[in-house]
Amino acid sequence: MAKYKHYDYSQSMLIPVFFEEQLMPGTLEFAIHTLVETRMDMSIFDDNYQNDETGRRAYDPKILLKVVLFSYSRGLISSRKIERACRENVTFMALSGNQRPDHSTIAAFVSSMKAEILPLFRDILLVCEQENLLGGTFFALDGVKLPGNASKRWSGTLSDISKKKEKIEQKLTQVLEEQITADQGHSTDLPDASKREKQIEKLQKQAERIEKWLEQNDPKIGANGRELQSNVTDNESAKMMTSHGTIQGYNAQALVDKEHQVIMHAQAFGRGQDNQNLAPMVDGAKENMKRIGESEDYFEDKILTADTNYHNQSTLEKCHDEKLDAYIPDRKFRTRDKRFATQSRYQPKKSKRFVLDDFTYDEAKDCYICPNDKNLTLKVKRLTQDRNIYRRYMADAEDCSRCSMKSRCIRRKNAKRRTLDVPIGAAENNFSKAMLEKVDSDKGREIYPQRMAIVEPVFANIRSQKRMDRFTLRGKIKVNIQWMLYCMVHNIEKITNYATA
Repeated sequence: MAKYKHYDYSQSMLIPVFFEEQLMPGTLEFAIHTLVETRMDMSIFDDNYQNDETGRRAYDPKILLKVVLFSYSRGLISSRKIERACRENVTFMALSGNQRPDHSTIAAFVSSMKAEILPLFRDILLVCEQENLLGGTFFALDGVKLPGNASKRWSGTLSDISKKKEKIEQKLTQVLEEQITADQGHSTDLPDASKREKQIEKLQKQAERIEKWLEQNDPKIGANGRELQSNVTDNESAKMMTSHGTIQGYNAQALVDKEHQVIMHAQAFGRGQDNQNLAPMVDGAKENMKRIGESEDYFEDKILTADTNYHNQSTLEKCHDEKLDAYIPDRKFRTRDKRFATQSRYQPKKSKRFVLDDFTYDEAKDCYICPNDKNLTLKVKRLTQDRNIYRRYMADAEDCSRCSMKSRCIRRKNAKRRTLDVPIGAAENNFSKAMLEKVDSDKGREIYPQRMAIVEPVFANIRSQKRMDRFTLRGKIKVNIQWMLYCMVHNIEKITNYATA
């Protein structure tokens, strides 16, 4: 007969735990503990408390910050999971001094750090500078789009949201009629009364919520003057396209130093496009360096790389004004690169679209003749786009509608005629054209590819290792706090791995 070791659940065991011994030098928890205690100015929280004479003693912000930073490093973003860790995990007990803040205290602490988060971020950045972790010569800017605590289902223009409210009210009316029918005993196929009441209550709350939201919010207008989609749950978030599909969330940006991939500045934006994000990110990084004792010209003549999404005239003008040695290519820069000359053979064949060279210019009539022998007459003598000057010629809509070559000439669905913009010159300060020449140079082809090795590992660390795959708070201010806390954890990890002291 088999014999097994005896076990007894009624026995007890006393395990001595010394908290200081749980925070071993060289570990991330020790770095967080040391930095919060000795290198970060926590007095900035004092004004938030009014209990010096009366009231209950509060949890020390040092304890709460240590717990939150270490939780984020372990991929724990839920305040309830953080509360549980403080009760069950020895390392959390050591960091908190065996204090056990509840989830509401932790959540309120994170959400309230509106004025404190940037000074704390700069305290860590100062340590990075003092430990010589900043190269200060080469920087890369990029962003990652993360889902927010909001549903795509509640997105749309104000007109779309009003229609959604009408549909909910129609459904509510239908359910109420069904309930009346059931009460009169005319139908036995309907759900029971309790389920109907819950459904009615839910629909009423949804309709009231949308009605209240519509009264308090105006349309969101984009840079092109068109109305953007709003969101009932979190109107500061935006619907964005990603490689994994469409999300409702925020665009989290990071400006990274090349030397040890330290984040110089971090900020979350409620817009999917990156072409307006460079200016505030550069200004924020400059202010951060100024606050830690660096000069105003810290970024002058330094290399800055960013991907094609940042390429536009205002962004390049900002780089010029800041005297940045920027390398920001346009969307077609790969087609001009000899290394990608054979990539077309791997792409599906498409019918070649007619270009300017396929049209014949009639100098006497000042018009262009298309491949189907139809005229395009001059409509605009001087048109400025992207700092280039054009003359615009347009075909007759009736000619284009009957043309057998229309598919090779007009690609846009709603276009009724072919338009031909003929370049006749360039405006002054054409930063886009100068950037194309710069990126296409041998030096540009050597510098720009380094961008990916600088900034992409930062997002990989935060998303994969720290498991930051979504924001749990609502509103740009709170989301920005959460994003900067994660970036602080990333920088503290760099201090842990590379600092000499």
